[in-house]
Amino acid sequence: MTSSVALAAVVAGLVALGFVLLTSRSLGRITVGFVVLGHAANLLLLLAGGPALAPPVIGESEPSRMADPLVQAFALTAIVITFGVTLLLLAMVHRSWAIRGSDQLPDDPEDRRLADVEHRAEHGEVSESWGYSTENRSPGERSEP
Repeated sequence: MTSSVALAAVVAGLVALGFVLLTSRSLGRITVGFVVLGHAANLLLLLAGGPALAPPVIGESEPSRMADPLVQAFALTAIVITFGVTLLLLAMVHRSWAIRGSDQLPDDPEDRRLADVEHRAEHGEVSESWGYSTENRSPGERSEP
């Protein structure tokens, strides 16, 4: 297995892990998921830059042996953006912990109510006067009265 394929597999694993962490209910895990995705983006940029060559300084080596400085600039920009957003997320986690004593995201009462109405409509427990019909509609679609 070449180093490019191994790095691509590592990037895929980091992206999968990052998205799993992002979809959790804990703000701490969401923050770690974002950091992992940032590292995956940096590795992807490193992988896209090609093999390691000479430093991109004019006059020290021939142009065909120089590394692409644009990829390095993108990686540095990605690092700075990831750092800034991570600090913002950490501040939100700290504030949530200070106010509620937990970093768990609460359920939205309106979403819970709509999910209950949808569930009852699918089982025929809601009348047509409520504006829901169980015939010929996709989930989440409200029928016209």
